[in-house]
Amino acid sequence: AYERTCCYFAKKTNSVVVSVGYRLAPEHPFPAQFEDCLSATIHLLRNAREHGVDPSRVVLCGDSSGGTLTAAVAQALGNRRDLPKLRAQILIYPFLQGVDFNLPSYQQNKGIPVLLKERTLTLGLKYLNKDLNVIQEMFKGRHVLEDLRLKYQKWVSPD
Repeated sequence: AYERTCCYFAKKTNSVVVSVGYRLAPEHPFPAQFEDCLSATIHLLRNAREHGVDPSRVVLCGDSSGGTLTAAVAQALGNRRDLPKLRAQILIYPFLQGVDFNLPSYQQNKGIPVLLKERTLTLGLKYLNKDLNVIQEMFKGRHVLEDLRLKYQKWVSPD
């Protein structure tokens, strides 16, 4: 599905593009996707020069679930001293936080097709193999304990 896009990026940026064909849910439950992406990235970083890639110029990119996986892989590799550092990450409409679904970005975009708020939550829950019956509770913010909400408020708030 992404071959044309990857070829376009490679040509326009004079770059080597590696697209990870990670296993998909629901046949392969989470965290199989993360493990596939992490393994592929570690392999590339360790063997970059063999593929004609400068290991100091590796950028991770992904959209939607791929953006979420990109962020998770970049975070997992952040403190690794045995691998070259990633140069950057590009996240295209990733799903990054599930603490508060009433923040301004959710309110502003709740009716925007393809990313309808309810559809986004449904897909996220399916991806994580969670019960879909909790969606209305999530809309109301009842899925996070109050002490955890207060703990993370400085990172997840309208401010």
